[in-house]
Amino acid sequence: MNTERNIHRLTHDGKDIILIGTAHVSRESADLVRTTIEAEKPDTVCVELCESRWQSIRQKSRWRNMDIVKVVKEKKAFLLLSNLILASFQRRIADKMDIQPGQEMITAVEAAEATGAQTWLADRDIRITLARTWRSMTLWGKAKLLFQLLLSLGEVDDLKKEDIEKMKQEDVLDALLNEIGASQPVIRSILIDERDRYLAQRIKSAPGDKIVAVVGAGHVPGIRRYWDRTFDLAELNVLPSKSMLSGTLKWIIPAAIILLFAWGFYSGGAQAGSDMILWWVAANGILAGIGAIIAWGHPLTVISSVLSAPLTSLNPMIAAGWVSGLVEAFSRKPKVRDFETLQDDIRSVRGFWNNKVTRILLVVVFTNLGSSLGTFIAFPMIVHVLQTV
Repeated sequence: MNTERNIHRLTHDGKDIILIGTAHVSRESADLVRTTIEAEKPDTVCVELCESRWQSIRQKSRWRNMDIVKVVKEKKAFLLLSNLILASFQRRIADKMDIQPGQEMITAVEAAEATGAQTWLADRDIRITLARTWRSMTLWGKAKLLFQLLLSLGEVDDLKKEDIEKMKQEDVLDALLNEIGASQPVIRSILIDERDRYLAQRIKSAPGDKIVAVVGAGHVPGIRRYWDRTFDLAELNVLPSKSMLSGTLKWIIPAAIILLFAWGFYSGGAQAGSDMILWWVAANGILAGIGAIIAWGHPLTVISSVLSAPLTSLNPMIAAGWVSGLVEAFSRKPKVRDFETLQDDIRSVRGFWNNKVTRILLVVVFTNLGSSLGTFIAFPMIVHVLQTV
């Protein structure tokens, strides 16, 4: 590992900042962080962590306190599942390199404590970052992201020794997000570019005259690019409000469907109206049920998804996945063991489907995707029936 290439010296308002670019799963990066802090003896050590991520590293049993039913009710299943898939990718790469994920950040904090330096958490809260990303994406964009992330899990097993050595020279997680960001620019803008600005501003505002900042190598070019600019952190922490158009459409589309049903009965009689409703129920129910089956849902979960999807698709306040997710949660209530083994189970695709916690998340996501696809298929068929009247 070329240490000189990964250390960058910057200044700001009389402060000396030593910026270290690391790979999040590289033992060499952890060693570089330790030796640099010991040699520089800074006043402050900045790490690319937020409070929640730091606690997740320190508290291995945090999953035991998760209320999966609350996650489903608060509509955070899609968000949590994506977060777990990202964590899985990083953990599996770390296993191949025989190092703990985030070891360089742990090492930075330990070295800071040993030298008497203050620790400064420089990253934006991961929950805000993911929420900003989610609110900026369309349903199709979310589906594409989910499948890209799931495919990335399988690709880890195909990595060769030279691929792993190459990863030691970069931030593995950011490399994955950069690849996804090529097809979905909004992801790169929020997960990478916004955080570059946030990190740059937080590092510059850290206390002390000499500061060592430890960040993923993928963030170094952006931090240097934005170094001489000033950013409002409060603005970067605000969740974007939902657009008026999206809020209106979620009511207009169901209303339009109901009006089409009414017009079908009025102009074509009971047969036409019945055919339109049949298409709607079949498309929504069957595809939502298939989604629940793909997630290995309980038989009661599959039945609930089939029965609820045609109705929830006409009600913007509730989704089929939330119904089926809650049924799954009560039909196969996660045990303490499922929470205790969650970190190990997410290391494999099979583990995602076997663990009762992640299976509930998969049920929510795939049922919702199936129901949404059913709506897109049913709508033109309903119109076609109306045209033949």
